[in-house]
Amino acid sequence: MPVQEAISTIPGLAVSNNEATEKLASLLSHDFDFHSETSGYASHHFHSFPAKFPPQLPSKFILELTMHGDIVLDPMMGSGTTILEAFLAGRRSIGFDIDPLSLLISEVKVTTLDTVIVQQTIQKIVEQAKKTLNDKNDKLVKALERKWDEQTKEFINYWFSYDTQKELLALRNEIEKIDIKFLKNFFDIAFSAIIITKSGGVSLALDLAHTRPHRAKTVTSESGMIIFQEKATKTSPARMKILRKIQRSAIEEFEKRCWQNLNGILHSLSGRFCPQISLGNAMHIPLENYSVDLIVTSPPYASNAIDYMRAHKFSLVWMGYSLSQLSKKRKEYIGGESLDSVKLEELKGHPAHIVSGLMTLDRKKAGAIHRFFSEMTAMLREMFRVLRPGRCAIVVIGSSIIRGIDIETHKCLIDIGRNIGFIVPQIGVRQLDRNRRMLPASISPDKNCRIQQRMHEEYVIGFYKPLMEGK
Repeated sequence: MPVQEAISTIPGLAVSNNEATEKLASLLSHDFDFHSETSGYASHHFHSFPAKFPPQLPSKFILELTMHGDIVLDPMMGSGTTILEAFLAGRRSIGFDIDPLSLLISEVKVTTLDTVIVQQTIQKIVEQAKKTLNDKNDKLVKALERKWDEQTKEFINYWFSYDTQKELLALRNEIEKIDIKFLKNFFDIAFSAIIITKSGGVSLALDLAHTRPHRAKTVTSESGMIIFQEKATKTSPARMKILRKIQRSAIEEFEKRCWQNLNGILHSLSGRFCPQISLGNAMHIPLENYSVDLIVTSPPYASNAIDYMRAHKFSLVWMGYSLSQLSKKRKEYIGGESLDSVKLEELKGHPAHIVSGLMTLDRKKAGAIHRFFSEMTAMLREMFRVLRPGRCAIVVIGSSIIRGIDIETHKCLIDIGRNIGFIVPQIGVRQLDRNRRMLPASISPDKNCRIQQRMHEEYVIGFYKPLMEGK
């Protein structure tokens, strides 16, 4: 779309750059904590996701900065919170991600299904899985032996008890029989949701939100019978109690999750636009210039502070992915540490200062942060390109402390954005609710723990793409 046409179609939100930036600054001065508000409405509760922002946050900007039918983009949509809110508000929404589980979750959350068919399918899957477990146990055992390569099988055996493996395989066999794509996706997500939870779900993991999940030391049945126990260590009895986990039936947990998700299924597209969700990289957004009315997104933490794939692989290996495939995919994610085949941008201002300071302490970490700011530069450049003039991009970001240095991600992104051409009139701050966010830190900050130092607040940056002079 030509620039002149793009400007002429902007609704009456801004007559001038000054008016637009004042409006954005006013919005960014609001309270973004939302601690007292419910976030589990519609299909937002379908699946846990690390560092997910509350739906009220994108909703505020969607309702204030766009009109019915406008295009809202999230180029790294994660679990699809922005996409769902745009859909519910009657906007056209576009979402991209490179994570296979993110794509699946986002798609399911905005899919309408016949609840009667879903109910019938829940009953069928559960009944058949139980029947297989009782009548065809030998076949399940043989199938488990040949299902994965050795590396993936070793991972499965470490993180899942043998009885749970049989239950999960019985469920997978029934889900794979579903030939209606969107219906199968619904059950794939319910299956994944019983594994990937902050408490580790039906796996032996204690916390899948952690950058390095820990396996339980002792696992018992609900009746108290010991299912699994590591050899005695010097761990204190109090600590051992914390590292204990109760193993619940995967089939029963799956059934409960299906019925829970059933209540959030969307029933109608009336007055709404079907979202466009597809594989895509935020550094190479596959959209035309001047084609988007609002962007609301949340990039990952730098240097893999929250490792999405480390958690997601727990369910993706059950859906046909091998560990080697997932490890290769992980290297493509923004915020990684590998510098192989990565194009590094020449940094200026605050980002250059931060990387220079890190270089004297840890060259590897400095390289990872250089990569992160290079990727953020490419992402912001693309966001500037696809936005219509007079429109905004809202970026929610957390900072990181690396080798004792606060890399001040928000300040660095502001510098990068301004160099690209954005105006940044204001920055908002929100305190994280650790009870509701799937994050690897406790409610009470520990000043000696680096991962906790950086995950108790995040910043809401408003990037405004100015109108052309005289327009």
